[in-house]
Amino acid sequence: MIEIRALQPGDDRSQFRSGDPDIDRFFLRFAGQNQFRHHLGVTYAAVETGQILGFVTVSAAQVESANLPDVMRRRLPGYPLPALRLSRLGVAETAKGRGLGSALVRFAFGMAHEMADRVGCTGVLVDAKPGAVAFYDKLGFRPCETMNGELGDRPMPTLMFLGLGAIPRVPPPP
Repeated sequence: MIEIRALQPGDDRSQFRSGDPDIDRFFLRFAGQNQFRHHLGVTYAAVETGQILGFVTVSAAQVESANLPDVMRRRLPGYPLPALRLSRLGVAETAKGRGLGSALVRFAFGMAHEMADRVGCTGVLVDAKPGAVAFYDKLGFRPCETMNGELGDRPMPTLMFLGLGAIPRVPPPP
């Protein structure tokens, strides 16, 4: 059985391989540092029999209402709105095709509802890499309006948003 829980300092991340060097490098070198030292976000690991099969990193964020898709923009105030940012998502090559990526995103959805109840949250943001836009689109995310810019040799991510009202409330795992 797969358990999704917060990353722990003693977790062995060295064997995790997603097939994406940027994701692997983040998980190995920066996930723990960002969580335990800098408090920039929290990484949740999907663990089965002691092996990490996937992870999702989340952090608090804000979104400008002017950047939201038209249908959402009209219902919200015109100032920066609180949101949950899905910062990184990775699934081990050995676990692909099992629905683990979707399960980790649904886990983050539960945290968005928790955040809404505690401090306010309008929805979930993600910077979707070009190859992941269709994955997030299937989960209901929609592209946001963004300013153009380049990241050097990296492809531009697509900022996507899913409003809290479109996220089903699911009780968090124990």
